[in-house]
Amino acid sequence: MNTLQEYSLLSAAGPFLWPLLLASTLTLFYLFERTHYLHKGQINARDFLEGIKNNLRQGRPVEALTVCEETPGPMPRIVKAILLHAGESEARMRVAAEGAALLEVPPLERRIGTIAAMAKLAPLLGLTGTVIALLKAFLAMRDQGHYATADAFAAHTVSALSTTALGLVIAIIAHLGCHFLQGRIRAIVHDMEWTAHNTIQFVCHELPAEKRPDLAIQHESA
Repeated sequence: MNTLQEYSLLSAAGPFLWPLLLASTLTLFYLFERTHYLHKGQINARDFLEGIKNNLRQGRPVEALTVCEETPGPMPRIVKAILLHAGESEARMRVAAEGAALLEVPPLERRIGTIAAMAKLAPLLGLTGTVIALLKAFLAMRDQGHYATADAFAAHTVSALSTTALGLVIAIIAHLGCHFLQGRIRAIVHDMEWTAHNTIQFVCHELPAEKRPDLAIQHESA
């Protein structure tokens, strides 16, 4: 019985049901895709950096670079860019880190704007459907004249309210999804900045001087 009622409410939304369902499908698809993508890109920054430091302390720069290449996410690629310039100045390493970060941030933010647009578009679609349904209701009342009944008006009112409700539900999901994804992006960017800063500090101020030429040689061979 509940299923039939839910179906009748959806069908009452009229022709605006289809663009609203398309908006909801795109919103959910992008939310799941972005969540999965960001989940793969977020690793334990402290454990990863400690593994890189151990390889460098033991004079194994090739292994450190290999770890960066085999670990998914933007953080290892930024560390790799720093290590490939480890034989140069601290300023040059920071420039390399910033350049790598500029390439990594846009993929993290991809499709977030589309989800935000869906959050704004869905209520507008619902409101448009509501206005049109109410216009139909008033025209039906006018055509019936003195014999107009509440049932004729109620049918169009249900359609009007259904489109509004569906549009608001989609907007709520999209807004919450955007807020969640933006929080994940901020966390990843923070880890990127923290890891880059600590890697540069370690290479420049903690790594023994005799270990750094090996990294410079690795840079030349790359």
